[in-house]
Amino acid sequence: MLAEYPKGKDLGGKAVAEIADRVLPALTAAMNLLKKQDPAEAGNFRSAVLVAVETAQIHQDGPSPTMAEMARKITEALDAARITAADSGAVPEAAAGQDRPELQKAIEEIVESGFAGVSLRVHDERGEWAGSAGVAELGGTAKPPINGHVRIGSNTKTFTATLVLQLVAEGKIGLDVPAADYLPEFGLDRRITVRMLLQHTSGVFNFSGELHHDGTVAPGIPIPYGTTGKEWVDNRFKTHRPEELVRLALSKPARFEPGTDWSYSNTNYVLARLLIEKVAGRSLAEEMQRRILGPLGLSGTVVPDASPEIPEPYAHAYYRYEDADRQQTLDVTRHNPSWISTGGDMISTTQDLHTFISALNGGKLLPAELLAEMRTPHPTGIPKMGYGLGVFVQDTGCGGTVITHNGALVGSAALMYSTPDGSKTLTASLNCVDDADLSIAAAFQNAQQRLVNEVFCGGQTDPAQPTH
Repeated sequence: MLAEYPKGKDLGGKAVAEIADRVLPALTAAMNLLKKQDPAEAGNFRSAVLVAVETAQIHQDGPSPTMAEMARKITEALDAARITAADSGAVPEAAAGQDRPELQKAIEEIVESGFAGVSLRVHDERGEWAGSAGVAELGGTAKPPINGHVRIGSNTKTFTATLVLQLVAEGKIGLDVPAADYLPEFGLDRRITVRMLLQHTSGVFNFSGELHHDGTVAPGIPIPYGTTGKEWVDNRFKTHRPEELVRLALSKPARFEPGTDWSYSNTNYVLARLLIEKVAGRSLAEEMQRRILGPLGLSGTVVPDASPEIPEPYAHAYYRYEDADRQQTLDVTRHNPSWISTGGDMISTTQDLHTFISALNGGKLLPAELLAEMRTPHPTGIPKMGYGLGVFVQDTGCGGTVITHNGALVGSAALMYSTPDGSKTLTASLNCVDDADLSIAAAFQNAQQRLVNEVFCGGQTDPAQPTH
């Protein structure tokens, strides 16, 4: 393509975009040919092209909208060719050569336990396997798309913590510096450090509500669970700004003195978002695209802020609630996720989650010393599970350790597990009918345990897995 281009003519702006558009059909054709002849080589080809694109972006003097758009188009073309059967829920050719009946059986049994649908992706020493079970939509027959988009809930925290640690690596943020030095407008306790935000040891009230040890609940904003379900439904397209969520949390008593205990709080990660935006001078979405999504080619991952949209294809999420003494079941796939903000608002795919968690644990996103800090577990009170900086460090119960987070958001959930070297991963998306009583909770915990057992413990029965 370049050889045919007029010598001496400027290759900036539209010219680069035009060349990229001409390259795309060739890339797609190459992927399709390789998939038929050698599926493993198709994956290698995709990786090689993405490395070249990433290298070209790194060598730019500064962020280039044209280069970013070209990278997006190339990544989308490769992904579209790689998983042409995503809409139908069929197994991609790269995975079809492997007979993994134990994995298919596991997800079918998870559906039988109460979920509408499950999509699972496993990368291990046997290669890649992907499959789905159940339905994408109540009343329908189509399976969930294998690489469909899903609201990933608290997996958002791992992406956010990675961004903060990249800024730490550049000397723009200090892990043990008071968060108030970066965000003076909130009057934070000066004993609260950036590390405490990422580690959930700040003691700051959780704006989505606190469950105390005695079983009492201290409410925050209206959420789909507990007594505020109907109120959440009625306001599910309302926009909440992150500053508003933080100020609500800071108006409540702290859970404990900073650094003296551990308590999971979404507020910590909304503060982390505001910290990133203040230091970087860009929106979280822009910084995420520039530092993680673009370089890794995560074309299916979205930082939605206040947008209710979710890209197709996707499996539907539902919420059951009582209205005038009648039970209603509502499709809540579209809703404004700003009520949870960086506590759990991102959208992704099982392929992107695999790419991200594998790259993170493989040392491609953080210097070794900061990756070690990230994965140093702090006691949580949860058996066999500590919390680092944006990740859980879990004892599998069969002699191994996995780095994980997982997350759920009103009728949908996403799982993300990796061995510490990033060589084996399990990613999954689940859709269900949620409700104010979290009736699906036990099935969700059992699903996590079942899949970890199959993938990381060789199918051992009941190695007493912790859940979260």
